[in-house]
Amino acid sequence: MSAVGPARMAAAGPRAGEAAAEYELLIEDIYEGYRLHYGSAQLDQSEADLALLAGDQLYARGLARLVEMGDLVAVAELADVITLTALAHGAGDEELAGAIWEAGAWAVGWGPSTEHEQAKALARAGAPQALEAMRAVVAGAADATGERQYGSRSTPNRYS
Repeated sequence: MSAVGPARMAAAGPRAGEAAAEYELLIEDIYEGYRLHYGSAQLDQSEADLALLAGDQLYARGLARLVEMGDLVAVAELADVITLTALAHGAGDEELAGAIWEAGAWAVGWGPSTEHEQAKALARAGAPQALEAMRAVVAGAADATGERQYGSRSTPNRYS
């Protein structure tokens, strides 16, 4: 996972625009929900159950705020992140789960790409190439200044 983290990564993209601070907070909520589901194996069972409930609440709060903002593209990307990381964790592949989060955060900030859709299809299929495909999405999309390049999109916004 990037040292920047998914919330900052998504908020830095042009789709967040003037709402960058709000994007950072709501993506952090969703990511914290994810960490509560998968992060701490040191919880006893009663704490683990509470962590799952708190995680669900954070997921829901972040996604609901994106819906209120009208950003259904980000909702779809994050729904894929949640699904694909669950599959990766189920297969015992935490490295893939981290790469899925990073690529998903890029997609929230900069918009979807054909390469990312292909990488998600590999992850859904459990293909061994999924990890490298997710990494390639981020590596291929970031230039020297850290900006994302996606095909011919000339005016990225939160609605496309």
